[in-house]
Amino acid sequence: MTTPMPDPSGAPVDDDLLRRAYALMVVTRALDTSAVTWQRQGLLPAYPPLRGQEAAQVGSVLGADLTSDLLFPTYRELGVAVAADVDLVGYFGNHLGHWNGGLYDPVASRLAPIQAVVGGSVLHAVGWALGRALDGENGVAVAYLGDGASSQGDVHEAMNFAAVLEAPVVFFVQNNRWALSVPLHRQVAGESVAARAGGYGIPGLVVDGDDVAAVYRAMRTAVEHARATRQPVVLEAMTYRRGPHATSDDPGRYRSLADEATAGADPIDRLRDRLTASGAADESWFADVDTDATGRIDALHAVLVASSPRPGADLFEHVFVHPTPQLTAQHARWREESDRV
Repeated sequence: MTTPMPDPSGAPVDDDLLRRAYALMVVTRALDTSAVTWQRQGLLPAYPPLRGQEAAQVGSVLGADLTSDLLFPTYRELGVAVAADVDLVGYFGNHLGHWNGGLYDPVASRLAPIQAVVGGSVLHAVGWALGRALDGENGVAVAYLGDGASSQGDVHEAMNFAAVLEAPVVFFVQNNRWALSVPLHRQVAGESVAARAGGYGIPGLVVDGDDVAAVYRAMRTAVEHARATRQPVVLEAMTYRRGPHATSDDPGRYRSLADEATAGADPIDRLRDRLTASGAADESWFADVDTDATGRIDALHAVLVASSPRPGADLFEHVFVHPTPQLTAQHARWREESDRV
């Protein structure tokens, strides 16, 4: 039987939290824009932009408890990494194509390794949460997924198992209205992922994903509910992907600029207007935030440019404790061909 969730609107949000959220969102936007440029310049082989989803990602992290909870990202969670204070040099190892999927510490940072398989992270989140609960720990897993991923069978299995086995998981759906080139109405029946929660006997909640305060309140409430009841929650943040699915994608082939204009106010502009109207920040403070973001980008860029590829031999030396004959033969062939180059 579903245990009702408290009303998330009662969670307190003060000016300090909003200023922190704004600074994190600005850094995320600046890094995201730069990463697209770096991909075009050949520094990154590929990159999945998140422009427009900064409030959803930053607000979700601020609402979790990183002393005990663990975040399970997809390949589009740069804002989550920024808000969780993950080592960005290590994080961008993923986008540099390093064999190990990045060089940051998942345990210390509370950000699990990036998952490129669509819907794959949700099953990992359920397994981790169940293990923690069985050990008597109070950690909650936050599983990130998009509206497109919600159509994967893995997501159904994860939600069903989490409900049946009482695993404390928050399924955080960033509904950005596009599953690559397929619009929401053509791939999610009813156009709501949270509505499916009732079928699993768990709470479902929809929140304005472009309002960082609303996302923070909803995530904090959902995480605490999952922690207290060992009942998973589906939290759907309605937002909009204001750019391509990836740097290999051309959104102009399936939507127009007029479509993007209907997305509503930009989430960063919305928060800036709120801070300005309340007197919580002035132009000098906003300028300092922009300067700090530029400095962080320049420092990261310098390190990425100077970084060298991981040794190719690592592809073979870290697969098995006792290499198979086939792997040994492949390693020998690779070395022979590499020596000819």
